[in-house]
Amino acid sequence: MRLNLKVPFAEKDEAKKLGARWDAARKIWYVEGKDDVTAFSRWSPTPHDASTSATPAPKRAPSKAQSTSSGVQIGSRYVESPRICDCAPWDVCDICRATALSS
Repeated sequence: MRLNLKVPFAEKDEAKKLGARWDAARKIWYVEGKDDVTAFSRWSPTPHDASTSATPAPKRAPSKAQSTSSGVQIGSRYVESPRICDCAPWDVCDICRATALSS
């Protein structure tokens, strides 16, 4: 089992001597495969520590101004408009010029 640690930079050498390892991708110290992790208890993250928690921070609800805007929609709110003609999507022909975002 992996246990993420919150090790201050000044104490990294001490944690490394005890067997902690550095995860460069996540930029966090961790211990894995140890039965007794009491030596690492002082670096154990608190339940409210967002930097080492496994669950992502909750997303904020979109503001009223965003939900009523008629601009370009991205992400989960994106809905593709039906094609009006057979031209290439990056070309703007005379038939679909009225619905194009830019000329």
